[in-house]
Amino acid sequence: MRRAIDRGADLILVAGGDGTINEAVNGMVHSDVPLGILPAGTANVLATELSMGRTLERAAESIGQCVKERVSLGLLSQPGRARHFLMMAGVGFDAEIIYGLNLRMKRVLGKIAYWIGGFAKLGRRFPEFSVEAEGHSFQASFALASRVRNYGGDLEIAPTVSLLDDRFELVLFEGANSFAYLKYIAGIVARKHHGMRGITLLRTRTATFSAPEDRRVHVQVDGEYAGLLPARVEIVPNALTLLAPCEFRTRRPATSTDTAWTTSPTR
Repeated sequence: MRRAIDRGADLILVAGGDGTINEAVNGMVHSDVPLGILPAGTANVLATELSMGRTLERAAESIGQCVKERVSLGLLSQPGRARHFLMMAGVGFDAEIIYGLNLRMKRVLGKIAYWIGGFAKLGRRFPEFSVEAEGHSFQASFALASRVRNYGGDLEIAPTVSLLDDRFELVLFEGANSFAYLKYIAGIVARKHHGMRGITLLRTRTATFSAPEDRRVHVQVDGEYAGLLPARVEIVPNALTLLAPCEFRTRRPATSTDTAWTTSPTR
C-alpha cells in the first residue's frame, strides 16, 4: 500500500475481510489517500459498521456516493513491535478463540467456527490479567478496546462508540469461570449488558494490560491474532481517511460519559 501511495495513487480499494483491511491500514497510516472497502471476508465488521452492505456487489454500488471521513486509529504496542488497528483490540477470551481456531473449519463454516471455538471453552478457567486505564486498576479475563459498536458482525458489545470518536470504549469482563460468559452473552444479545454485574464500560485514550507471571494471555487486533501480553493500546488521532456513506455521521450513537464505569475499579 505504501508503495502504491508513493507512486501517486489517489484511492485505495480493498476487497477482503477485516484482517485484509487491517493490513492495508498499516500501510496507509498518516497518508491523505482515502481507503474504500469491498467486503469479502468472514465477518466484515467494518462493512457492517458503515452499513456498506455485506456483499461485495452492494458495497461497490455505494462507493461512488461515499464521502471522506478523517478518523483516528488504535495502536497496539508490545515488546519489540507495534501495530495499528481500525476497529478493536481484544485481550483474553476472544483472542484465545482466534489463537486456537481451526482455519479449515473457518473456511467451511464461516462465523459459526468462532461460536464453536467459544463454546469449546466452557468448563475451563480463564486467566485473569490486570488492566490500567484512567488512573484505575481492574481485573478481567476478557477486555475489548473498541472503536466500533459491532462485534463479529452480529453483536453490539461497545454500544456508544463511533469511528468518529477519538477514544476507545473499553469493555471489561470479570471472572475466571467460563460459565459466567453464558450470562454475559445473553446480556449482550439482549443489549442489557451495560450495568450488568461483572462488566465494566468506560471511555479512554489509553489502556495497559499485564499478564500474571504464570499464565499466557493472548491478544487480537481486528480479528487477527497478535501475540501475547504485555501490551498497551492508545489512540492515534487524525490518522486515516476512510470512505463512508454520507449518512454515517448522522448515525453516530449517543456517547456515554468519558470515564463512567458500571462496576467499582480495584485500587
